[in-house]
Formats: sequence, structure tokens, C-alpha cells
Amino acid sequence: MATDRLTPAGVMSILTSLAGRAMCSPWYGQRRSVATLISGKEVSKMLTEKMRREVTEMMSQVPGFRPGLLVLQVGDRDDSNLYISSKLKAAAQVGIEAQHVRLPRTTTQDQVLQTIRSINGKEGVHGLIVQLPLDCDLKIDSDIVTNTVDPEKDVDGLSCINAGKLARGDLSSCFLPCTPNGCMELIRHTGIAVAGKHAVVIGRSRIVGGPMHDLLLWNHATVTTCHSKTVDLPKQVGRADILVVGAGMAEMVRGEWLKDGCVVIDCGINYIRDGSRASGHRVVGDVHFPSARQKAAYITPVPGGVGPMTVAMLMQNTVQSAKRFLLKNKMLG
Repeated sequence: MATDRLTPAGVMSILTSLAGRAMCSPWYGQRRSVATLISGKEVSKMLTEKMRREVTEMMSQVPGFRPGLLVLQVGDRDDSNLYISSKLKAAAQVGIEAQHVRLPRTTTQDQVLQTIRSINGKEGVHGLIVQLPLDCDLKIDSDIVTNTVDPEKDVDGLSCINAGKLARGDLSSCFLPCTPNGCMELIRHTGIAVAGKHAVVIGRSRIVGGPMHDLLLWNHATVTTCHSKTVDLPKQVGRADILVVGAGMAEMVRGEWLKDGCVVIDCGINYIRDGSRASGHRVVGDVHFPSARQKAAYITPVPGGVGPMTVAMLMQNTVQSAKRFLLKNKMLG
């Protein structure tokens, strides 16, 4: 049976071809390094300083004025208390006057709605968020609750009015959901333009995946949304110049799936067992960080990536709401 053998000339031809391909590579002449970390902590610090200056300017123009944020909580969940504490701390750093109102677990839906309507009418409150999930003994529809918040004070961006405006591309007159908006801010800080890129979003929740798709679309990316019914997820991921993951599954996305040089934004927060830690566990994202860092150009760490940005964008929405209030009432020059 005949066999194919390479002649010396054939070997030289192949080597020449490979060398030509290597010289066309963006990494020719330099060592391929691991991805650059996109630090949400650092970006949020810069945003906090910027917002502090904006609040100081507002207060100088309107003596006695301060942006106001109110956090409404039903029940007493430990994790909610922790999140609320971080929001109150962030508000103080910016110069926002923040209040925390806690209703008992026995509160009825009508009582919650009545409380929200009362807060809607307070001029000193420019941002109102209802801490979710609701911790209550009685059944309360969280959709009805969030849609009772005045859209002009809905700084979480969760009401149907704000979601509808985002879906239609009316970004200038709505409040953007905090986590997706924080992701966009992190992408901007890489210096990579979104326009014209192929973005892939894993997850379609109303808080992260859905609005993330809309934000990327209206910033002129070509967007693919993947979910539990998506066929051949690795193939879809491999097409992404920008990948945003909010699937809620620990280390689901593997590095070998990724396109070389992509941007990876990991919204996941998962706890996995780790006997080497005193706590017995460690926090990881939805992306397998060690392998992904070998392929991506930029990647967010977990923790310290998207998390700090969510709180920062909540503060930004509150400052924006306060500014809109002053402009509407012709109190700013």
C-alpha cells in the first residue's frame, strides 16, 4: 500500500507557510500574556469620586439640598441586611442621604403598596428601592410591588416603564438596571468599542441577562442571547468578542470555549466547597477563571469585578434622579 512521504522541499514549504501565518498573528514578536483584570473595585472608586463632586456641586447651587435614597425592606433576611448595609455605606461616601425602612414579616401586600405610594410622594426621596427577595409570611407579588414604585424614582430600573424604555432604546429617559449598566461601564474601561462587535450574553433574567442584551444592542453590538435551551453553547461562546455571563452555574464556561482576545464579564457569584479555607468554601463566578484568563484579553475577577459596580450604578442612578428633580423644578442654573 502506498504511503505519503514528505520530501525536504515539502517540509520547507510547510514551515514557510506556518511562519507566514505566525507573522500575521497579532501576537507575533511578543509573548501571549494572560488576560488583564477589569477591577470593579477600582472603577467604582473612580465613579464614587466623580459622583461626590457632582453632589457637592448640586449642594453649592441649591443650599440645603441633598440627593435622597430610601431602601424599603420587608422582613429581616441576613443576606438582605448585608446588601442594604453596603448600599447605605456607599450612599454616605457619595453624599447621598440614605434611609432604611424595615416592615415586619407579617406585612400584607396592601400595606407594602400603601407604604410605597406614600414614599413616592416625598420630594426629599429621589431614589426608592425595594430590597428583594421579600421576606414575608404572606404571599406578596414582587412584580406588583416593583411596578408601584414611581418610575422617576425607580433607581433599580426594574419597573415595566423603565424596562420598556430600555427595550425601545430610549436610554436617556429611563433608569438602567444596575448590574447590566455596571457591566457596560467595565467594558468601556477596557477601551474596546462595543459597536460592531459580536456580543454573547448567557442568561435571560429580567435583572441581568435581558437588559444586558438590550444595552449591548443599543450600543450597536450584534447580540446573541444564550439560555438553557441553547444548542451547542460552546460554539456560540466561541463567536463572542464580548461575553457576559449571568447563568448562576459555578465555573460553567470553560476557557477552551473562548475566542482568543475576547472580553469576559462574569456576573456569577457561587459558593463551592474548599477544604483549604477556614470557611470551608470559596466564591467563584460562572466562568472557570484559571482557564479563561489564558484566552481572554480582559476578564473580571470574582469577587471584586461586577459586584462593586452594581452598588456604584445604584448611587449613580440616585444622583441622576436628584439632578433630574432639580432641573424639572428649575432649581439648577
